[in-house]
Amino acid sequence: MRAVLQRVSAASVTVDDEMVGSLDLPAGTQGLVALVGVTHGDDEARARALADKIRGLRILDGDDERPQVSAADLDAPILVISQFTLYADTAKGRRPSWNAAAPGPVAEPLVDAVVTALRDAGSTVATGRFGAHMHVDLVNDGPVTIVLDV
Repeated sequence: MRAVLQRVSAASVTVDDEMVGSLDLPAGTQGLVALVGVTHGDDEARARALADKIRGLRILDGDDERPQVSAADLDAPILVISQFTLYADTAKGRRPSWNAAAPGPVAEPLVDAVVTALRDAGSTVATGRFGAHMHVDLVNDGPVTIVLDV
């Protein structure tokens, strides 16, 4: 599994002019947006490992004593959005190949497993809509963008 993780000060996702997910972030606070892709051979164990990494990665601003903290430390909300394009193969030509991305019936339950694992660990999680054409609005804070592979 792969995720692009962004530290944000605001984020929302809209489908057909309907906001389907957003982070409720008071001014001066941070949350995370996780764009999640699934490839062949991924399973629920990897989904749980990815959720653990997302929740525990110390990329949020802390204080003088602990300058870098995690979403778990701050109870920071997380917006999870499925994104098969993370497995684009652009090695040949100008048209990406999507062969490395798992098909929807395989990928959707694993993205859901990431969300469930985050929620079970105590995170507040908002989501996009699997398979939909989504408009994602976010303010990348830092900017901080990290690619995670598990």
